[in-house]
Amino acid sequence: MIRPVLLATAAIAVLTTAAPAKAPPYDTVAPIAYLIDLSSGAVLLAKNADQRIPPASMAKMMTTEVAFELIDRGQLPLSKTCTVRPETWQAWHGPQAGSTMFLSVNEQVSVENLLHGIVTLSGNDASVVLAECIAGTEQAFAEQMNAQAAKLGLSNSHFGNSNGWPDEGRTYVTARDLATLARATIEKHPKLYKQFYGQPSFTWGKTLGSGQDITQGNRNPILGKVPGADGLKTGHTDEAGYGFTGSAEQNGRRLVMVIAGLSSWNDRVVESSRLMSLGDEASDRIGRTRTGPSSSTTSRAPIRAIPVRPTCRCRARCRRRA
Repeated sequence: MIRPVLLATAAIAVLTTAAPAKAPPYDTVAPIAYLIDLSSGAVLLAKNADQRIPPASMAKMMTTEVAFELIDRGQLPLSKTCTVRPETWQAWHGPQAGSTMFLSVNEQVSVENLLHGIVTLSGNDASVVLAECIAGTEQAFAEQMNAQAAKLGLSNSHFGNSNGWPDEGRTYVTARDLATLARATIEKHPKLYKQFYGQPSFTWGKTLGSGQDITQGNRNPILGKVPGADGLKTGHTDEAGYGFTGSAEQNGRRLVMVIAGLSSWNDRVVESSRLMSLGDEASDRIGRTRTGPSSSTTSRAPIRAIPVRPTCRCRARCRRRA
């Protein structure tokens, strides 16, 4: 079993001649956890970060990344309309199809609205419709996802579909790879990231009978709760448990976190905020160490790794997929 360690930095930091202060051990109920300060490159927490896991809806981050790449190249206009094929609608509507944008059969939907449906609403239907619109078939789109994964250096991930639906293990990722994917989206596509991630809600579809607009909220557990939170994506299936890849920027410093395998919606909410608070405190400590009064004359040494105490966890499942 990999022993989880909390790392104050990924490489070498400037230290004073006095011994560095130790941070208290951090308990996490998440079986999988990874936290990085993108501004400094410091890996603040790594727990089973290279273990292969099913991503659930966090796979939609790669669907979105492929679309963002095409948009920025001028190959995919946001205004392009995509048709909801009857076969796709049949497969991805109703309670058995999980999270939905509530698309209608033969509906014409723009790429822009489909991206809102994927990012904010976690629509399984929206993901497949966009995949088919871009590549002709979802399988052909999955090949584009894997090509982009290789380009980004996601060496321990593979995508078999566009929405992360369980597929007998063909789709898998690691927490470290998800953080790398999040970083690529944030840094390579800043305008599109700002436009689509971090939206509190989105309205699409009509209720049966009354025909009222359907507005769904963003499931991001840190949005509006953690200062500077602006992305990225939750995920849940019975197989994967509850997961989340999130990011927040404060005072020019950006953190990216990944948790996975949690047993409840509430655990995901609580642990996401705790990890961001931990990251903020740890990054502050690193910053103070690097800019201390004696930094110009001090020697260099690695900051000590701080152990994380493993905790037991319940593996009860519910069936909502998000």
